[in-house]
Amino acid sequence: MLMQSMIEQIKRSASALRSSEDYAALALAAADARFALLGEASHGTSEFYAGRAEITKRLIESHGFRFIAVEGDWPSCMALNKYVKRAPDAPVSVREAMRAFDRWPSWMWANEEIAELVEWLRAYNDKLPEGDVKVGFYGIDVYSLWESLDEMIAYLGKIGSPALEQAQRAFECFEAHQRDEQSYAVSAGLYGEDCEDDVVRLLAKVRRERHAAAPDAADGEASLSAEVNALVAVDAEAYYRTMVRGDAESWNVRDRHMVDALDLVASFYGPDSRGVVWEHNTHIGDARATDMAREGMVNVGQLTREKYGADAVYAIGFGTYRGTVVAGSSWGAQLEIMTVPPGVPDSWEHLLHEAGAFDKYVLLRNDPEPFRATIPHRAIGVVYDPRRERFGNYVPSVIADRYDAFVFYDETKALRPIEPAREPAPAM
Repeated sequence: MLMQSMIEQIKRSASALRSSEDYAALALAAADARFALLGEASHGTSEFYAGRAEITKRLIESHGFRFIAVEGDWPSCMALNKYVKRAPDAPVSVREAMRAFDRWPSWMWANEEIAELVEWLRAYNDKLPEGDVKVGFYGIDVYSLWESLDEMIAYLGKIGSPALEQAQRAFECFEAHQRDEQSYAVSAGLYGEDCEDDVVRLLAKVRRERHAAAPDAADGEASLSAEVNALVAVDAEAYYRTMVRGDAESWNVRDRHMVDALDLVASFYGPDSRGVVWEHNTHIGDARATDMAREGMVNVGQLTREKYGADAVYAIGFGTYRGTVVAGSSWGAQLEIMTVPPGVPDSWEHLLHEAGAFDKYVLLRNDPEPFRATIPHRAIGVVYDPRRERFGNYVPSVIADRYDAFVFYDETKALRPIEPAREPAPAM
């Protein structure tokens, strides 16, 4: 009875997505927020990227949003940021910029859908009047420990910073692990042989230098980059050190880092700046509305609402009933195009499909009560096994508390990576 009433409510509340123009209502709904959080149920679905791009373009063009922050590494995404801003040392093409994504799963950002958005951003920035702030593209994830140290040493050496010696000391501490995160995780997490003090001192030095500099002496984005890379070093060290325990802390370190990095980017653009965040649903949908809360886990959706206020954050989840997706069968495996089976009975995806087998969106903030039951909601990672999906890919969720709106595609297709994906084997 409850499920049927939810289906009927979806029929009353949902609006069809028939063309790119239909995304304007979603952008308008998020327009007054400081941060528009745009999710995805997988990292390998074309429609999720294309739909987020349509909303993002409208937020930038019509509502004054000035940066995009994504679930990607700062150094790699900086190549795209330089390209869209035509920086003096920018890559000459979007394809060249995407070579910076050389770590698995590279397809998350090195794909045709992102290439199209990046070219749009570059053209948009080119049309801005002289002196206007250009739209930026930034990675706020935590994984780039060694790459961030490399970037810092190069930058601090270039400007003759006193913090260079501390950066080199931190690098030497990690060097014994030969850029192997697992090696460092075991050494630090099990044997207490860590580099925590070195990276904490480095971040403190970089921050003191940056904030002591006179405004006319600051070198803008390069200085921001140094501080974010130092923050990555601190939080990546903590992430890998806590990872071996297998509890919630490494997850929490990562999501807290993403909020701190987001805050640095927003501060760089100014106190009234607004940005779009692209991350998985498990990051942007409020953790308190899921079973994550019982496990002691927090996420970006929860932390930003707590830090900036619920009205300053507008979270839009994305999902699908069936289709294909790019993923790997194990960590580091060759990417494949896999089949996404129909949503399980009584899941959020199943209810949306039963309410009409067409693409749609629901503005949950407008009428939340009917969507406050706890129901299964699909989440697909970069490692995926469709045969076991029923047992590990559904998160119990109160949808109206997790998101402010939801975008649903009845049938989706796989993302288009720059690196070719292996096609699914024919059915036997």
